[in-house]
Amino acid sequence: MKKTTPMLNCGLDLVGEVLYGKWKIRILWFIHQGTLRPGELQRKIPDVTRRVLNVQLKELEDHELVTKTIFPVLPPKVEYRLTDFGKTLIPLIQSIGLWGDEHQERLRRVILKHNAASLDDIENAYKEGPSLLI
Repeated sequence: MKKTTPMLNCGLDLVGEVLYGKWKIRILWFIHQGTLRPGELQRKIPDVTRRVLNVQLKELEDHELVTKTIFPVLPPKVEYRLTDFGKTLIPLIQSIGLWGDEHQERLRRVILKHNAASLDDIENAYKEGPSLLI
C-alpha cells in the first residue's frame, strides 16, 4: 500500500503510475515475446531479485496489463500473459526501444558522465569529512 495518494491529473501521471518500476517495461516486453514463467523472466533480467520481480508482476496484474495462470500441478506452474489492454503498450515500448537504439551512443555518454560526476561528488564529500555523507 502506498503512503501517499498518487497524482492522476493527466495521461502522463496515469502512465507513470502503471509503468513506474525499474523492470516493468522489460517484463512486459519479454512476456510479449513469449517469456511467460517467472523463472524465465529472471533469467532474462538477471539483475532483478525474485522479490522485486514478484512485486512488479503483481502490480502489472493489478493494473490489468498481465494475467496470471496457476496450473494445478506439482510443483506449481505459473504463467503470465499480456491482456488485450497490456498488448496496447507494445507499440509504445517498441518505439521507446527504437529511440534508445537510435541514440544509444549519446545516451551511454551522458549516463556514464552523470554516474562519474556522482562518484566524484561522493569522493569529494568523503575527503571533506565523513559526516558530510550523512
